[in-house]
Amino acid sequence: MNRLTFDTNILISSTLWKNSVSRRLLNKLILQSKEIFITEDILEEYCRVLKRDFNLSEKEVEEKVEVVLSFAKIITLSAKIDVVKEDPDDNKIIECAVESNADYIISYDKHLLKIKEYQNIKIIRPEEALELI
Repeated sequence: MNRLTFDTNILISSTLWKNSVSRRLLNKLILQSKEIFITEDILEEYCRVLKRDFNLSEKEVEEKVEVVLSFAKIITLSAKIDVVKEDPDDNKIIECAVESNADYIISYDKHLLKIKEYQNIKIIRPEEALELI
């Protein structure tokens, strides 16, 4: 488990809630120098959700983005993937994982978790990831 992609909901829970499983996982991954990858699309969705669902100000969102950029690498996609039929918006997470050669996608999203694995990339919850590291 050296290369990972975080779903938007994991980015949110790991950066907003200090006692969340996602935050504990993030802290361990950082200590072990694991690589976490996101895309501009994932980061934009993260910002939208922070504003819409958590009423964060523009300044607060910028501060959260700085935190994310301190541990996550933004990559550029070279191909589109259409795997998640029930929620096509989730394809951006799989695209990021494929492009970054991730070992795992960390997510709570039911559509992604239902897939379980794509091109040898395992899709697991943060609790499962904590057990693996």
